[in-house]
Amino acid sequence: MIVRDARLVPVTPGRDVPDDPVDVLVEGGRVVEVGPRLARPDGVEEIEAGGRWLIPGLWDQHTHLGQWSLRFTRLDLSGADSPEHALDLVRFWLAEHPGRPLVGFGHRPAVWERQPTVAELDAVAGETPVVLIAGDAHHAWLSSSAQRALGLEVREDTISENEWFAAYADLPGLVGNDGISPTGYLNSLNRAAAKGVVGLVDFEFGGGPSDWVERWTEGCDVLRVRVATYADRLDEVLAAGHRTGDLLLPGDDRLTMGPLKIISDGSLNTRTAWCCEPYADGGLGAANQSADELRALLTRGHAGGLEVATHAIGDAAVAHALSVYAATGARGSIEHAQLVAHADVRRMAAVGVRASVQPAHLVDDRVLTEQIWPGRSERCFAFRWMLDAGVPLALGSDAPVSPLDPWLAIAAAVHRGADDEEPWHAEQALTPGEALAASVDFQPTVGAGSRADLVLLERDPLASGADAAEVARQLRSMPVALTVAAGRVVHSAL
Repeated sequence: MIVRDARLVPVTPGRDVPDDPVDVLVEGGRVVEVGPRLARPDGVEEIEAGGRWLIPGLWDQHTHLGQWSLRFTRLDLSGADSPEHALDLVRFWLAEHPGRPLVGFGHRPAVWERQPTVAELDAVAGETPVVLIAGDAHHAWLSSSAQRALGLEVREDTISENEWFAAYADLPGLVGNDGISPTGYLNSLNRAAAKGVVGLVDFEFGGGPSDWVERWTEGCDVLRVRVATYADRLDEVLAAGHRTGDLLLPGDDRLTMGPLKIISDGSLNTRTAWCCEPYADGGLGAANQSADELRALLTRGHAGGLEVATHAIGDAAVAHALSVYAATGARGSIEHAQLVAHADVRRMAAVGVRASVQPAHLVDDRVLTEQIWPGRSERCFAFRWMLDAGVPLALGSDAPVSPLDPWLAIAAAVHRGADDEEPWHAEQALTPGEALAASVDFQPTVGAGSRADLVLLERDPLASGADAAEVARQLRSMPVALTVAAGRVVHSAL
């Protein structure tokens, strides 16, 4: 294809771009020429950009695509501000769907005035299984019937961390899996393409390379996908000889092996993120593996040619993970790095791991952070420290925890707050250019040799505004005119 009259957006620092629109010629999945008034080869599709802005394709570096696909089939509890409010939503849904098992998602009980009980959920649900997954996806509020159906010992507490992750794998047997059918995945991929996404890293629980190969052949070959594996399927992946970056289907570089994913601690909302100092209400959180277990996992993954993506939210978890990366020689990323010591940011650069971060989480977590991590908020979502230290930054959503929308992440990194909020620790903010560069899978400004992953925008993403809040508003509502993934048009509003 040839894209005519496009304005190049300078993603690569220090690289000049033409003042006037240019043409971009694509052949064989690569940009082969950029310049004014290029000749059109015979049989080549022509797309008129009309002076719109052209950027490299956007990536979401941290998704749980199955859960995100199911999000559209689940009861939305994100607006519930108390147990009573959540129970009212459940009661109404059950009245509309009598006897049907219910899964809800999105409530944040950490900010409620009291914690919910299983007994009050049972009073509403009766014998109907009800599973209410918290917005951080690290714990769930289950009715007694749901606990029994998932093989859990019935108790009054919420189910969290490793026990919840194991139970989650059995959820489709209880409520079905319409959302994670090929059609459900395809809907999510098309929604992402409409936002300018050309690729994503899938950290779905219970999934793996073989699942994606099957899904791919059933029509889900829309975007580039890197498929992660967890420890429970590591033997299978190593036996198949899959190394990070390997093609999972011969001749198709869009579907590749991703990293080994390890969840080394918990989350802020569950108060299980592992910290160096106690939470305001007590406790330090905890590691999900012993030091020996974590070292063994990184060693095996690294020896098998896999990068390692280590979930670490608390500062103790980050420090420990960095020590294990250094000791094993493993490469990859720290996922989240929500609370960090300044010295450990510098260690991240020295060890050579990426910071895979989710800026939209700071909008949801800022109030709770001030309450339960008092005096530590200046070390949360420390993007400026990371960038200045030379740590490679990669933005993502952690969908379904935040929506699979790169513009929300970019806007949050720039403004560090919602529309009507003052920036939260503005000294850690990124510029629009920096946030955009952290969202394109480390690709340069579009030019000869670039991957044919291209996005046409209706507005300049680097345009200035009256203040950071105005810039963020413009970014959040960015209209995408065209998305091209691996040389194929996957979304067009032209």
